Amino acid sequence: MTSTLTPQPVERAKPARPGAAPRRRTRVLALPEARWATAATVFFLLALPLQLTGAPAWTWGPLYALSYVTGGWEPGWEGLKALKERTLDVDLLMVVAALGAASIGQVMDGALLIVIFATSGALEALATARTADSVRGLLDLAPATATRLTRDGGEQTVPVEELAVGDTVLVRPGERVGADGRVLDGASDVDQATITGEPLPAAKEPGDEVFAGTLNGTGALRVRVERDASDSVIARIVRMVEEASETKAPTQLFIEKVEQRYSLGMVAATLAVFLVPLAFGEQLTDALLRAMTFMIVASPCAVVLATMPPLLSAIANAGRHGVLVKSAVVMERLGQVDAVALDKTGTLTEGSPRVTDVRPLPGSGLDEAELLTLAAAAERPSEHPLARAVVDAARERGLDLPGAEDFTSAPGVGVTAVVNGRGVAVGAPARLLDGTGSTVTAVAEELEESGRTAVLVLVDGAPAGLLGIADRLRPDAAATVAALTRLTGTAPTLLTGDNPRAAAHLAAEAGIDDVRAGLLPQDKLTAVQEMEGAGRKVLVVGDGVNDAPALAAAHTGVAMGRAGSDLALETADAVIVRDELAAVPTTVALSRRARRLVVQNLVIAGVFITGLVVWDLAGNLPLPLGVAGHEGSTVLVGLNGLRLLRESAWQRAAAEGTG
Repeated sequence: MTSTLTPQPVERAKPARPGAAPRRRTRVLALPEARWATAATVFFLLALPLQLTGAPAWTWGPLYALSYVTGGWEPGWEGLKALKERTLDVDLLMVVAALGAASIGQVMDGALLIVIFATSGALEALATARTADSVRGLLDLAPATATRLTRDGGEQTVPVEELAVGDTVLVRPGERVGADGRVLDGASDVDQATITGEPLPAAKEPGDEVFAGTLNGTGALRVRVERDASDSVIARIVRMVEEASETKAPTQLFIEKVEQRYSLGMVAATLAVFLVPLAFGEQLTDALLRAMTFMIVASPCAVVLATMPPLLSAIANAGRHGVLVKSAVVMERLGQVDAVALDKTGTLTEGSPRVTDVRPLPGSGLDEAELLTLAAAAERPSEHPLARAVVDAARERGLDLPGAEDFTSAPGVGVTAVVNGRGVAVGAPARLLDGTGSTVTAVAEELEESGRTAVLVLVDGAPAGLLGIADRLRPDAAATVAALTRLTGTAPTLLTGDNPRAAAHLAAEAGIDDVRAGLLPQDKLTAVQEMEGAGRKVLVVGDGVNDAPALAAAHTGVAMGRAGSDLALETADAVIVRDELAAVPTTVALSRRARRLVVQNLVIAGVFITGLVVWDLAGNLPLPLGVAGHEGSTVLVGLNGLRLLRESAWQRAAAEGTG
C-alpha cells in the first residue's frame, strides 16, 4: 500500500485551480425572472390582508394591479410572441384568464394565478442557471498552467491550452495533472475520483494513463501529452453534460401536453359563445356576460390546480424526509421510471474504505490486535485512504498506538517505520514480496477474490499477516435494490468505474446481476442511452462528477447529497440530502401516488367544468353561481391534492416501496 503523504504533508485537493477566480454561483435575484416573481409575490401579499380586512378598494386595488403587471408581463409577452408564430400556450391563456377574472371582480383569484405562474418560471430559470454554474466550475478541476520539459532539460511554465500532443510535462507531488497522457518516468499514487468515481488513489508507473484534473500524490511524474486540452476527459465530461441536457426530451406536466388543443378550443368556444347569440339578436351586454361566464367556468384554473397540489404536496413531504425534488415535472417523471441504473462508490457503498479482515499468519506470533496495532502505528503518519482505514480500525477497537520512528513512504510500494524497535512495512503484497511467499499469495488472492484490497504487513522483514480493506455496502442497499426491482419490474443495473472483480462481489451482496464495471463517464452515458433507446425510462442514481453525463441523459437523475459533487447535485433532478438510499424507492412510490391523485383531480375538474359549461350554454348560468362553481371545484381538487402532505402518505409510500 502506498502513501500520499511524506513526513511534511502535501496539501490535498483544492476546489479551484491556482490563480483561478473562485467558483461563481448565480444569485437568485440576479435572474430577471426571479426579480419579477418576487415583486409580484410581495405586491400580492401586501394587497391580500388589506382586502380581507375590508379596507377600501383604492388601498389594495393598485397593489393587485402591480402584481398583475410585474408577474404577468413576461409570460404574456412570451405568449404573444408565440402567438405570432401561430402557437397558443397555456401561459398566455392564464394571463387572459387572470385578466378576465379581474374584469368581473375576481381580482384576488387572478392575481394568485399570476403569482403561481411567475414563481414557476423563476424556479425553472434558477435551476438552469445553477446547472450552468456547475458545468463551468468543473473546468476549474484542471490546472491553469503546466510545467513543460524542453529538449535541453529545461522547464517552462505554460498555459495548459498551449500543450501539444507529444509534449512532456512534469507533475510534482501534490499538483494536479495538466493534460491527459501517459507516464514516461516516476511512480506515484494519483487520486482520480473525478474521473472514475473510486475513492482510492490509483498507483501509476511508466506506461500508465493519467487524466487532466486528477491529483498527484507524493511521487514526481513525467507525462507525455496524448490529448489536446479541448479533448481531455474533463472537457469531454463538460460537453457530454451540456449535450445531454440540451437533447433530453422536453418534459411537461400532463395538462401541458394538451395545452395547444385546450387553449385553441377555449378561445374559439368563447368567441362563438359571444358572437353566435349576438348574430341572432341578443343584447351585447348579455352576450358579453354569457361569454365571460363561459371563459371563467371553462378556464383551466381547476385543471392546473388539479395537477399542481398533489405534486407540490409530494415534493414538500419528500423534502421533510430529506429528498429534494427540484420541480413538479420531476416529481411526475419519478413515477414513470421502469429501469434503474446505480453507481457503486458513494451510492450503493458508504464511499470510504474500512478494514474488514485481519489475518495474522501462522508462525508470526501475533494475534489480530497486535498485528493491527503494528500496522496502524506504521501507517499513522500517512494520509493515504487505506492508511486512514487501518488507523480508524485500530481506534475503533480501542488499541493504544505506539509512536513510529524513521517513517518513509515509497510511492507504489508502501510505507516503512520502526515501531517499538521492530521494523514494520505495510504495502501491496506484490511489491513487498517480489513474487515469493506462497502462503501469503494464497491469502492475498482469497481476499481479492472476495472483493477486498489485500495489504501485507512485514515485521522485521518477515510476513506477519494481511489486512483486507473494502468499501462497505450501505446497510439499506440490498433492501433498496429489492424495492426498486418490485417497483419497476426489473432489477437495477450497476454502473461503476471499479474493477470487475470487486464490482461483481459487491453486486452479489446487493442482489444485482447486471454489472458493468471499469466504465469511464462516456461509457456510463452510453449505457444509459442504450437503455433509453430500448424504450426504457431510466432512473440513474449517482454522486460523482463521473456520473453527471449519465444523470443528465437519464429520464430522471437522482444524486446522493452528502458527498455528491457540485456538478452531480446540480445536474440531477432530485437530491437525497440525508444519503438514505432507501428514500429512492419511497420517493418513486410517492410520485406514483401523486400521479394517481392527479388523475382523480382531473376527473373532478372535468366533471365540474363540463357541468358548468353545459349549464351556461343550454340554460342561463348566473355569473356568481358560475364563479362559485368554478372556485368550488378549484378548492375541492386543491384540498384533495393536499392529502399527500400528511406523514401517513410517506409511510404508505415506504410500505408500497418495500412491498
